[in-house]
Amino acid sequence: MARLEETTQNGPVRTCVGCRKRAAKRELLRVTAGSDRNGQPAVVPDPTATAPGRGAHLHPTRECYELAVRRKAFTRALFPKGKGAEGGLSSAPVEDYLDTRQTPTTVADGQLTRNWSKSS
Repeated sequence: MARLEETTQNGPVRTCVGCRKRAAKRELLRVTAGSDRNGQPAVVPDPTATAPGRGAHLHPTRECYELAVRRKAFTRALFPKGKGAEGGLSSAPVEDYLDTRQTPTTVADGQLTRNWSKSS
């Protein structure tokens, strides 16, 4: 039996591997298993969500990233049966992506909001 995908008015819902909170898929960063610049296995960002294979989702914040690393959530999410990640995965490419990504905040209607768009 196929699993029904939950949806909201904002689209499909996914769970952040860091904080474990549910959010609209478009608010989260998809990550996949790939390789780093040296060809070693690593967790890599997939901001366009088009890379093939199993993916995991993460709020694009330093806090959720650090929680995911501490909990070893990337390895569990990307290799659920423990196969393929014998030495563990480096998450440095995701950390680099988050460090270089600007997330300016703006005040709209008296509330602090984040602009997650790529154009900023």
